[in-house]
Amino acid sequence: MKKLLFVIDYQKDFVDGALGFPGAELLDSPIAQKIGAYHAAGYDVAFTLDTHGEDYLSTQEGRRLPVPHCLRASEGWQLYGNTAQARRDGDKLIEKPAFPSMALGNWLREKGYGQIELVGLVSYICVISNAVVAKAALPEAEILVDASCTAGPDPVLHEKCLDLMEQGLQITIINR
Repeated sequence: MKKLLFVIDYQKDFVDGALGFPGAELLDSPIAQKIGAYHAAGYDVAFTLDTHGEDYLSTQEGRRLPVPHCLRASEGWQLYGNTAQARRDGDKLIEKPAFPSMALGNWLREKGYGQIELVGLVSYICVISNAVVAKAALPEAEILVDASCTAGPDPVLHEKCLDLMEQGLQITIINR
């Protein structure tokens, strides 16, 4: 079975930058270890990069969340820590200007994975958005989210999101 580990927006601005929050840095080692395990097993690894331009504050997202972050090529846009070090040149990078990515859905459909595991940030924004895109692109693939490798600044919303993905969207939640 073709498997993919999908690392969602584990970027400096979401860990210790403009939108960082306590505890996000604790995911770094587990995510990096998981990347290593996928590489060692010969499976694919891909990353999304939340990507905005200088016009961010004039976008719909910028008007609703007026905190410039993940500006293309800035330090905050870079992958964080050990996770960045674990990335290989052949790993897919998908820049996305919004929470989910249509480019991701199209790419997943072409690849035909049987299982996709998502990790990264923020569970109740970009992780769930891209999990839904993966489910739509490959409705028969098993979509998993590793609860020990995702989080959000609001622990209550994080838990509700995990419940929704598991109970409503038929996404398998592991390590909860």
